[in-house]
Amino acid sequence: MSEIARLRLTVSGIVQGVGFRPFLHRLANRLGLCGWVRNTAAGVELELEGSEDALQAFQRTLRDSPPPLAVIEEIRCEALDGTRGDTTFSILPSEAGEGATLVSPDLAPCPACLSELTDPHDRRHRYPFLNCTDCGPRFSILRDLPYDRSRTSMAAFPMCSDCAAEYGDLTSRRYHAQPDCCPVCGPRAWFCEADGAELPGDAVALAQQSLAAGKLVAVKGSGGIHLACDARNQEAVRRLRERKHRPGKPLAVMCRDTETARRFCRISAEEQSLLESPRRPIVLLKKHHPDDFPEWSATGTIGVFLPYTPLHVLLLDGSAGGPDTLIFTSANRPGEPVLIENEDAVEALAGIADGYLLHDRPIVNRCDDSVLRLWRGSPVFFRRSRGYAPQPVLLPFDATGVIAFGAEQKASFAAGRERHAFLSQHIGDLKNAAVLDHYHSALETYLRLFRIRPTVLVCDRHPDYFSAREAQETAERFSLPLLRVQHHWAHLCACLADNRFSGPAFGIVWDGTGLGTDGSIWGGEFLTGGFDGFVRMGSLRPVLLPGGDAAVREIGRIALSLLWDAGLSPENAPLPPAKRTALTAMLEKGIACPAASSIGRLFDGVYSLLTGTPSVSYEGEGAVLLEAMLRPDVPGTPYPLAFYEEDGVRRFDFRPMLRALVRDRDAGLPLAAIARSFHETLCDLALAQYRALNPDRLPVALSGGVFLNQALLDGITDRLTAAGYPVLTHRRVSPGDEGLCLGQLAIAAWKRRNNHVFGSSTENPIH
Repeated sequence: MSEIARLRLTVSGIVQGVGFRPFLHRLANRLGLCGWVRNTAAGVELELEGSEDALQAFQRTLRDSPPPLAVIEEIRCEALDGTRGDTTFSILPSEAGEGATLVSPDLAPCPACLSELTDPHDRRHRYPFLNCTDCGPRFSILRDLPYDRSRTSMAAFPMCSDCAAEYGDLTSRRYHAQPDCCPVCGPRAWFCEADGAELPGDAVALAQQSLAAGKLVAVKGSGGIHLACDARNQEAVRRLRERKHRPGKPLAVMCRDTETARRFCRISAEEQSLLESPRRPIVLLKKHHPDDFPEWSATGTIGVFLPYTPLHVLLLDGSAGGPDTLIFTSANRPGEPVLIENEDAVEALAGIADGYLLHDRPIVNRCDDSVLRLWRGSPVFFRRSRGYAPQPVLLPFDATGVIAFGAEQKASFAAGRERHAFLSQHIGDLKNAAVLDHYHSALETYLRLFRIRPTVLVCDRHPDYFSAREAQETAERFSLPLLRVQHHWAHLCACLADNRFSGPAFGIVWDGTGLGTDGSIWGGEFLTGGFDGFVRMGSLRPVLLPGGDAAVREIGRIALSLLWDAGLSPENAPLPPAKRTALTAMLEKGIACPAASSIGRLFDGVYSLLTGTPSVSYEGEGAVLLEAMLRPDVPGTPYPLAFYEEDGVRRFDFRPMLRALVRDRDAGLPLAAIARSFHETLCDLALAQYRALNPDRLPVALSGGVFLNQALLDGITDRLTAAGYPVLTHRRVSPGDEGLCLGQLAIAAWKRRNNHVFGSSTENPIH
């Protein structure tokens, strides 16, 4: 028999709120070990006493077979002198402290809870808030760490005797489940009419009946309030778009189950696994035919997700004749963050919602839905939020105390602690005051939860970004150094950090807007560099934007500019004659026509030329719809490539391509063929620039919002890999501006690691 010994283990990672201590308790009992375990601010700490064989078996099981929702990052083991003579294994009260653990995202109901939800004999039958240690709310209800009920919004709901008995029963899967509740002691749901007056009766059944009647219903979930309607009712969808002022942007669809979703789109085994995963993101799926369901989405894809709370499961079960497929979109005024308070929803959605399905469990941390597409077996994030935040991205180096303020649109921030980069949930456009308030509160929450004390701040170079202003004010208020990082360099480094690659690399960074080091707008860049700096090697001939920002929405202005620059008749621009004349005069005189070397703006102009569309309802809509024109059975022929040198930068001259494109349009070629030719040309452009500007054959990193376009991502990746060049793409964060903060954080952390001396809060780094 092996000798008796005692060990102290400290475990870090996502080890709170995932049934970790009960798992350890059961494992210790099974192996005959004694001692104790407790949550700490830094993770979980435990002491074990027993035979050396049993101690080794315990560590093996912990390492190889942890609870399904746990993420173990490190296990530290310390042998203790002597033994204590413990006779049992116990769970001790949590200990607060200076360290910090990780936090689990909210997770969808597990199979066991779903079984109880539908069991007429179970005391939680049809209870909208059931959960256990394997599922349920986590981040959205958390006020502080360690993760205990008293530090969540469930503190307002004392457990009844039955729930308390489960909570203390080692054999129950609700053993130490902090949000544990039932109809006797937990939150309740109710249904209101448009005026906010509560109706008697079953709340879910009343909501189902309202939806079946074609009404719009606001539904409070775990991380925010949504606006829902019957997805099959075209008139209801039309009214939702009209009332929410969302004429063209795609709408997400929540389906009862995967089989329901298959009626509308194609679903691979990998996509099904992602749809049904506990994270429950919105997954972009291909329609059976690109022209199906135009009222949901004008593109060839639909954003589909499955119910991710028990309340959603009940709402879609059809028990009171309700629909099995709902439009589910964030309930908010245009540009504002998703609503979380009941009273605010009734006030803000007056004239929009016809009814409200609400509940009284407070939402502490607002968290919108995640949106992604599966690409070659890995996710490509359009939005990384619920189900993923606040789980950090692991870096190859220490980033403690570095705070990155991100961009302005699709804003996010990143906060560093050791090798963890904690990226915020989806925030939104900071030009809106309510979104900026959300940004403030979310940043304060992250710093508090993860015990991060800022030491270095980093932001975009653009002085008018609200995120940059926030960084500047914070730096001045706390006398902290501030590093300003060029937008596209940050995109490049976000891709490198996403791949845990330190560089150097050749970056192809394409997006809509970013301030360049020369004061102009960049967006079609070819860079060489890494975390220590970059060189701009190539770019795009600048597109002139008559009226500046007005051209982002009125894309007919960009069409006019492209025609004028290519020496073609401006009469083909889809604008009124008087406006064409005035804008042409502005172009000729160079008045209020900022230049943008932007692939995103080029997409806008080409879409306007091909379709005669004068304006769009949201930024980037032209690019989205131009990609949507593509058909797999309609080929295209790449247009000619031309280049010229300017100040050491090799620029793509798009004018020959544009003239050929307009000729094809005037000749009556199918728009799908012209759109394909345009995409193929950009793919050829990427390969040509790589060959010309990267003699050292550095790995290429693809970043920027344009790489949410799958045709470009496919085409460029295929061309480069076929030519033998390694390609890095985003996997853990979005290639768009939401992921840019990761690059900012990585640059500042790398510079500090390499003894960069940070100056005053107005420092501009040397590139």
